[in-house]
Amino acid sequence: MIALIQRVSQARVAVAGDTVGAIGRGILALVGVERGDTDARAQRLLERVLGYRVFPDVEGRMNLSLRDVGGGLLLVSQFTLVADTTKGMRPSFSSAAPPDEGRRLFEHLVVLARAAHPDVATGRYGADMQVALVNDGPVTFWLTA
Repeated sequence: MIALIQRVSQARVAVAGDTVGAIGRGILALVGVERGDTDARAQRLLERVLGYRVFPDVEGRMNLSLRDVGGGLLLVSQFTLVADTTKGMRPSFSSAAPPDEGRRLFEHLVVLARAAHPDVATGRYGADMQVALVNDGPVTFWLTA
């Protein structure tokens, strides 16, 4: 599993013009599910997202995690993260999990996140979504499990 995380001052995701998930200060995590990913990888990815130190401490250094600051977590599925872009001018999605397995693992990640963190919002799996965010920093990291 892959997560592209961004430290945000705010973020929201809309489907057909309706906001389906929104957070204030926190992390927007765009999540891609690959062939062969497992429940254990989802758990590991969540641990990394919640514990990754991307927020500033009193000295301005990135020493605090989402858990430490109590911020929001917005999880948005994005299968294009697992694209192979090494050849040609069109991405290949052969490494992406099949849609049903991708949905199952993404939804499993959401359940785990809601059990572990008080402020979790999501997009809608498989939908055409519009994501709006204010990247704070900018701070963006690519995490794998």
